Amino acid sequence: MTTTVFTNGTILASYRADAAEHTAAAVEDGRVVAVGAEALALRGGADETVDLLGGVLAPAFGDGHAHPVQGGLEKLGPQVRACTSVAEIVACVKDWADAHPEQEWIYGGSYDATLAPEGMFDARWLDEAVPDRPVVLRAWDYHTVWCNSEALRRAGIDASTPEPALGRIPRREDGAPLGILQEPGAVDLLIPAEPGRTHEERVEALRLATAEYADLGIAWVQDAWVEPAEVEAYLEASARGVLSTRVNLALRADPLTWRDQVPAFVESRRRVEELDDPLLTAGTVKVFVDGVIENHTAAMLADYTDTPGDRGLPNWDARELAAAAVTFDRLSFQLHLHAIGDAAARTALDVFEEVQRVNGARDRRPVIAHVQVVDPVDLPRFERLGVIANFEPLWAQLDPMMVDLTIPRLGAARERLQYPIRTLLESAAISFGSDWPVSSADWRPGVATAVTRQTDAREPEAGWTPVERIPLTDALEAYSSGVAYQAFARTARGELRPGSSPDLVWLDTDPRHVDPHDLRSVRVLGTWVAGVRRAATVRS
Repeated sequence: MTTTVFTNGTILASYRADAAEHTAAAVEDGRVVAVGAEALALRGGADETVDLLGGVLAPAFGDGHAHPVQGGLEKLGPQVRACTSVAEIVACVKDWADAHPEQEWIYGGSYDATLAPEGMFDARWLDEAVPDRPVVLRAWDYHTVWCNSEALRRAGIDASTPEPALGRIPRREDGAPLGILQEPGAVDLLIPAEPGRTHEERVEALRLATAEYADLGIAWVQDAWVEPAEVEAYLEASARGVLSTRVNLALRADPLTWRDQVPAFVESRRRVEELDDPLLTAGTVKVFVDGVIENHTAAMLADYTDTPGDRGLPNWDARELAAAAVTFDRLSFQLHLHAIGDAAARTALDVFEEVQRVNGARDRRPVIAHVQVVDPVDLPRFERLGVIANFEPLWAQLDPMMVDLTIPRLGAARERLQYPIRTLLESAAISFGSDWPVSSADWRPGVATAVTRQTDAREPEAGWTPVERIPLTDALEAYSSGVAYQAFARTARGELRPGSSPDLVWLDTDPRHVDPHDLRSVRVLGTWVAGVRRAATVRS
């Protein structure tokens, strides 16, 4: 057994305002065995003593909804996220392609969808960079891809291609595809032609992604979109010992083939459990109930303001979704449903109600992720059904996406319904996530936004929809104990006290006492996951 004593700092039991504070802690193989004077008394026999340098040791943070594979893969292709114009993206892709002549298909993400009017990007723009090899770029919402003409040609997507049932192909006046494909039904048309990422690339992506999370003080991540090839990558990453954080896999259920997926999901879970790796579990099933507001695919109860007659694109027949949910719940999978629009949120709640009716009551902790727009009449159902509202708080601000694409589609009345964090905090369980690489994996700007509902420029002065602002300590708790509760681990890892087994983060200052806009100045000095130090120091 290995014993570590932490001294010369503040030991926080949690991030609550009234959290217990101690001057020392002793941890033995990941379990807290003593705090305060009793911990100091163990220094003589400790294997390691960590001087906190006046900083803070607290429960590590979690990410309740993210995509580590995609986040890591982005690091391996053209870095277009920071580009501020279409011309910059094209130049970035060209430079990367020229430097990698061996790469037959060029993949990248996540481009800023606001850089073209209405998010409509043309294949011919990418043709200027790479005319003879396929290019596929993910938009930052990961619900749209932008392709060059060669990618469309090889996939056989042309004017004669019928509109897919579960996707959209924006077209030119002559019926030819413009260059973007929206939602899986359209994006998947590329699959027969493209090679996709290699197994080794996926394993490397996981190494990079989990190392970045550990550097940020994040110890548990819900991978919210896992395909079969990614299961294999996770198994290999675990076997090689390259994971730096805990990851729970949410296996994506397909609306057309979910019945065939059932035995495969059970087998994937068995194989993960057989590894007996404390860093890897596979206990969740993910469902995309709808798309996103920005491309008119989020399912809404009323028409989009800018496109009368359009209420979005539900991904599932409601009865099929209920049947799938009942089946997976009966097999003891946790359900994790993406719902952006108010119609999707209602469908998800209806599904959870049906699951409870058919399968009976138990501690299942179902999750609705994003919770962007919810009809007020549906909000009390979260508490009644025991549903966790997983928010990505960084989105709750007047950034270009919100101003240029979201609000024009929703209108003023529905604008005010977005991200009801305070409302649900007062009645139900909430957790926070990043949806990385859709947005930053860093918990600090997300916490700041939940507290202020402001941009980095501190606008608007009172915050956007300020009634939904929450206290700083509650925001920190949503990113820690709230995620631990979602992971069925709050009693074990969500609080630092004798007898608990928390993952730990060492911060240079107490984040509870920092101006939210200055949280980026809080430095992560160390992260311990499953009793092992996984990160030393990180950039601010």
